[in-house]
Amino acid sequence: MKLGARESSRPVSAGYYKAAIPLLALLWGFNWPAVKIALVEINPWTFRAGAMALSGVILAGVAVMRRNSLAVKRGHWVRLAVAGLLSIAAFNILLAFAQLSGPTSRAAIVTFTMPIWTVVFARFFLSEPLDRRRCLGLSLGVAGLIALGWPLLRAGQLTAGVFLSLTAGICWALGTIVSKRFPVDAPPLTIAVWQLLIGAACATVGMLAFEDLSLPHSLQNATILAFLYHVLLSQALAYVLWYAILAHVPAGTASLGTLMVPPVGVYGAMLILGEQPTIADFIGLVLVIGAAASVLLPSRRSATG
Repeated sequence: MKLGARESSRPVSAGYYKAAIPLLALLWGFNWPAVKIALVEINPWTFRAGAMALSGVILAGVAVMRRNSLAVKRGHWVRLAVAGLLSIAAFNILLAFAQLSGPTSRAAIVTFTMPIWTVVFARFFLSEPLDRRRCLGLSLGVAGLIALGWPLLRAGQLTAGVFLSLTAGICWALGTIVSKRFPVDAPPLTIAVWQLLIGAACATVGMLAFEDLSLPHSLQNATILAFLYHVLLSQALAYVLWYAILAHVPAGTASLGTLMVPPVGVYGAMLILGEQPTIADFIGLVLVIGAAASVLLPSRRSATG
């Protein structure tokens, strides 16, 4: 009886973590319009410095409560810092300026080409083969970028936001490759804490160098709520959920959550910001999601194995 009860509890536990995947997609998807709202009143360097610092401190508190060590081996600090500079610092800072330079919905779509760039870099730096599914993903990703960029190029509206979003996705992919090639021997939550704090340090340098350090004026309620959402929900809570999901759900299943992020970001920008994506944006969205799906989802052979 005890064995049967124990076995019956397993599907419930797995189902609980699977149910958290759509929640994670909502948290990350609605973060796009939240950041756009916050950047109306908060300077980009200041926003990123404050948000990443607070998120890092909150996650450090979570790690301490869960009795996770925050220690990192001396020889692993360089690899942790390089991955953090690419995946966290460069990614977040570039996206802040990308959203100031163009529509939020388009930035969300272009940034999500990250899995495609990861496949390309993994071929050269990790010697991972390009199978049919990955070649299909590359083809769909290129088609998605052409669908997004060609109408803007013809109309002379190819803004810096597209290039900044694309660079952010490439930096995210490079950071992923560094993490795979030179893994850090520490719990994932510990790695997230230090990488967020490294990102906060980089943003602080930019804030001191490029922005006015006068006393902040009173912020509107919408700005405060957007900032709190970004820090508490889309970063702190989302990171905790993500690592919990990865610990209990197969990586291929967890990747479904990331596939839902761009559509949520696009429709969130429509609902909250009043943006009206073009037909080319929607075509690009479908192609990019298809590209990411072919790259992220496990093949039938690997799933059987």
